Amino acid sequence: MTEIDGRTRLCGLIGDPVEHTFSPAIHNTVAEQTGENLVYVPFHVKSREDIPAAVQGAYALNILGLNVTVPYKQAVIPCLKEVDPVAEAIGAVNTLVRIDGGYRGYNTDYKGLRRALEAQGVIIWKHDVVIIGAGGAARAAGFMCGEAGVKRLVILNRTVEKAQALAQDIQKLFPAMEITALPLSQAGRIPFAKCLAIQCTKAGLFPNTEETPVTSALFFQKCELAYDCIYNPEETLFLRKVRQYGGTGWCGIGMLLYQGIEAYELWTGKRVSKDAAERARNVLSSFLHAGKKKNLVLVGFMGSGKTTVGKALARQTGCPLFDCDEEIVKQSGKKITEIFQTEGEGGFRRRETALLQELCRRKEEGVIYSTGGGVVMSPENRQYLKELGTVVLLDITAETVIQRLGRDSTRPLLQGPDRVKKVRTLLVRRQDAYHQAADLTIDAGKGTPDEIAEEIIKRTGFAGEKRRGQQK
Repeated sequence: MTEIDGRTRLCGLIGDPVEHTFSPAIHNTVAEQTGENLVYVPFHVKSREDIPAAVQGAYALNILGLNVTVPYKQAVIPCLKEVDPVAEAIGAVNTLVRIDGGYRGYNTDYKGLRRALEAQGVIIWKHDVVIIGAGGAARAAGFMCGEAGVKRLVILNRTVEKAQALAQDIQKLFPAMEITALPLSQAGRIPFAKCLAIQCTKAGLFPNTEETPVTSALFFQKCELAYDCIYNPEETLFLRKVRQYGGTGWCGIGMLLYQGIEAYELWTGKRVSKDAAERARNVLSSFLHAGKKKNLVLVGFMGSGKTTVGKALARQTGCPLFDCDEEIVKQSGKKITEIFQTEGEGGFRRRETALLQELCRRKEEGVIYSTGGGVVMSPENRQYLKELGTVVLLDITAETVIQRLGRDSTRPLLQGPDRVKKVRTLLVRRQDAYHQAADLTIDAGKGTPDEIAEEIIKRTGFAGEKRRGQQK
């Protein structure tokens, strides 16, 4: 924690409301990591009429910089001494930087989005891009595409006139870009074989988690990569659909992080290191998951590594690992293959449901649960899993399953001829249920169990006794 003294610089956020903000978690963590004598706090400005007084007062109080959130990103512009040309073109300011006589306004959303994509290894200019939406986030995404050198862009929006207006605004600044505006109803007709899709609407935002702006299967078949600007939940229905059709996608937590880091760098003139950014992301993840479920629940297809990753998580956190299949074996006195032989798959699934009910009644915390590969197929079970903890899907391809399992004879559903076909069929059948159950998805085909466990801890903020001891 920064020691506050007479030299402490102050930054903050103005908006209405501001109680929900995660920005202090980003900026105060980065200040601590960089050794900057700086504190960041939220300021609740209750009406648009108070914005001029708030900006003037901030300058009089020697406040170094401010972030601006809804609904004031446009209203603040007339109060500024200068406005960055790109922010002016976007028509929204979210960062104020102190200069002589007032503040200069910037928009760091578009830069935050670019850094978030690049952090995932995306070379943006190499892709044809589809932006979904035509509001503030879509405007930032569009200008980001222009700066990144994207050659072809499609904007999809429910009201096509708004998409056309946005296309015209982007075209003025980036005349070489080929831009097309289409209504959402024609999403399947985008003129690309493969694309990077950026989802900029509020569809799917908590609590409306089963909404998606696009339903066209043809569209999702073309989504090679996707970024959803929503970060609550991390696993939106839009991203589930992308993954269902073989694409790769990410939620908006990276954009949230990097737009804040961009603002911090503007205020201080210091570049934030990768390590400091990573630490801020971990703290941000902890805040996002604070007050939520205190357990981890690992789901995924057979061979995805639920047990081995679970053991790695247990080692790293000091939390106990509970293997649901092992508990069923213990309670029944039978091997899983024997249960399938005597009671059938239906009998085994009933045992899974009864165990999940029992675990939910216990209300234990700090437990890592490893589940069976087919537990997600029951809607009732998916509800119990979410009640039990943060559900992490260890996603895996059929090829990796086949490579890992080889001639494993302990898997009842893989017995018989043509194991390859059985794996592919089962995985396709279960894929949507896995993503419906998951709060977040981890690629289980990349990295060691320890590396995957580390990624889960970073993204969930899950910390056991060992982790808490290390952090102290």
